[in-house]
Amino acid sequence: MAWRYCYRDVLPFTAMVSMECVNVGLNTLFKAATLQGMSYHVFIVYAYAIAALVLLPAPFFSYRSRVLPPLTFSILCKIGLLGLIGSSSQIMGYTGINLSSPTLASAISNLTPAFTFILAIFFRMEKLACRKASSQAKVLGTFVSIAGAFLVTLYKGHPIFMLSSPTVPLAQPQPLHSSNSNWAIGGLFLTAEYILVPLWYIVQTQIMKEYPAELTVVFFYNLCVSLVAAVVGLIAERDSSAWRVRPNIALASIVCSGLFGSCMNNTVHTWALRLKGPVFVAMFKPLSIAIAVAMGVMFLGDTLYLGSLIGATIISIGFYTVMWGKAKEEIGEDSEGGSLESAQAAQKVPLLQKHKNDLV
Repeated sequence: MAWRYCYRDVLPFTAMVSMECVNVGLNTLFKAATLQGMSYHVFIVYAYAIAALVLLPAPFFSYRSRVLPPLTFSILCKIGLLGLIGSSSQIMGYTGINLSSPTLASAISNLTPAFTFILAIFFRMEKLACRKASSQAKVLGTFVSIAGAFLVTLYKGHPIFMLSSPTVPLAQPQPLHSSNSNWAIGGLFLTAEYILVPLWYIVQTQIMKEYPAELTVVFFYNLCVSLVAAVVGLIAERDSSAWRVRPNIALASIVCSGLFGSCMNNTVHTWALRLKGPVFVAMFKPLSIAIAVAMGVMFLGDTLYLGSLIGATIISIGFYTVMWGKAKEEIGEDSEGGSLESAQAAQKVPLLQKHKNDLV
């Protein structure tokens, strides 16, 4: 019982929080690389190609380590669809940021749990019973987390904790609104990205039900994303010099993102989707904003503002409300399953006893 609790509850939670911390670091490294002129088209191709190369032996070992259903053409087509969704979301996201601002991207990304929750109900991956406390907690917690994430993104407030000012002035964050006429187009690209991300969760969850081999699925997914992004990149990047990566921060960003992002992060997300479902994974999106604020204060000497503190608290309340609702729902399902098995056993015993009496 203790091992089952650790595997199904403690381990997924710890793994997802760890992956969000890794994502914050990788995003910081990526921003530093793009400031030196690295193309995001080139970045996507190389990072996913490295991940596919690392996971190349995965199909062989996965097949040998346990009994798996055959890797049919239907499953490969679904993985190809997953790769198309993933590459499209990546390209749209980076294009939207270039046309608008990272602040707008952070604001729109907060809608991921809501989009995921709606799609999961539509595809019957989540249960919604309005009169049950577990369903009410999931709905309420989702919207509370979104509200807290928007508060962190849009409201600054008074400084609470401030370290000594750095000698080199830091660049000011870009505002949510921009006078650039491309801002609205950028917002549309970002909205499309964060509609595709929940769809990615749904398709990936369905694939894992048919073929529960995380490393194999992630290998083919990374290969598909790299190929699709390469086609788009060759069209978008006409300058051949953009494809030459020198041994600097650009190379470090590509290698780290390939190993810890496209490879490890996607594997953990796939495993968590198979184990806990799409809503559980999507709920960590607003939590990543609170993690970014905390890591910035602890490791980068950023100033802690009132809006960040209040928003992070609201995110935590909403997050744990959803987790409580899902835990209560799972306990209810286990109890119903146990009651059903007991009822079936109770029905079988008299039949066996009657058969024995007849023989006597």
